[in-house]
Amino acid sequence: MNLAYWRRAFLALIWMVSCANAWAGSVGFQEQATLDERGEPIKLAIWYPGSSHAHTVSLGWTTQEVALNGVMSEGRYPLIVISHGTGGTYFSHYDTAIALARAGFIAAAVMHPGDNAQDQSRRFFILERPGHIRRALDYLLRDWPGHAQVDAGRIGIFGFSAGGFTALVSIGGQPDMERILPFCDEHSDHFACRLIAQESIAGRTANAPMPAQLQAQDDRIKAAVIAAPALGFTFANRLQRATIPVQLWRAEDDRILPHPWYAEEVRRALPQAPQYHLVSHAGHFDFLAPCAPVMAQRLPEICSSASGFDRSAFHRAFNEEIVTFFQRALAVEGR
Repeated sequence: MNLAYWRRAFLALIWMVSCANAWAGSVGFQEQATLDERGEPIKLAIWYPGSSHAHTVSLGWTTQEVALNGVMSEGRYPLIVISHGTGGTYFSHYDTAIALARAGFIAAAVMHPGDNAQDQSRRFFILERPGHIRRALDYLLRDWPGHAQVDAGRIGIFGFSAGGFTALVSIGGQPDMERILPFCDEHSDHFACRLIAQESIAGRTANAPMPAQLQAQDDRIKAAVIAAPALGFTFANRLQRATIPVQLWRAEDDRILPHPWYAEEVRRALPQAPQYHLVSHAGHFDFLAPCAPVMAQRLPEICSSASGFDRSAFHRAFNEEIVTFFQRALAVEGR
């Protein structure tokens, strides 16, 4: 092992130890908003290392142990922005956000306008999503009341499903949207293809031009965790610019984004091998936070797991792997 390796390892150790003082306290939580390019609100849920007393509170369909609008602990913290899947919310990965905040990160989840649980009027305009991430980062680094405590040199992104697509574009991916129609001609049973057929807007979706502002990666993002990326096949030979560290997750029994056209296509296209995780017996929605009982009754197709698969146990390991990855990837000097 060379000197550079040990130097990086030493820096990572120092950074993790320094964070220990921050996550001994509570997790603060607040909701904020900024505007997208159309003037529509981009709602944000933000978790952070806090010094106020936490309480058990109901937020959306979740119950969380947080300090609502609590005081942030002193210090500067790395930032992870979170992008949910189609029809999700900024609480879709709340347990991962809390795990990150406990480990000394600020975690900010975006509610994508027009593609969330309350409003799906623009769910096919997937190329708008990376712009939401850029606007959210602009706000968090400039206008958010806590912006002075964000370590702007240590920013990562987590994305699931359509959020995985969003993250890939945000780190330099250039999807070829013209591949969608031919792909769906051969794979009409795939989830995205069924949606396109039902809405009868295949032409608008598949042939959507790549907006100019999406053709350059957001260099502020230094590491990415991608879980079950949607439209992975559009990135074949189109990820040459995505040179930052990537952790990639695939569910073995994903029937929404079946192997090998999604995560595997991304894995092959990345110029540097990602840290790759194949989750045995997991389904697509097992990457979502475990559901509360009321939610499980309302949406069993999202909340149910295969017999013998313990989503809660998986998420403990999942969140630990994500935290460790970001700690190491974002502690490298000069990133």
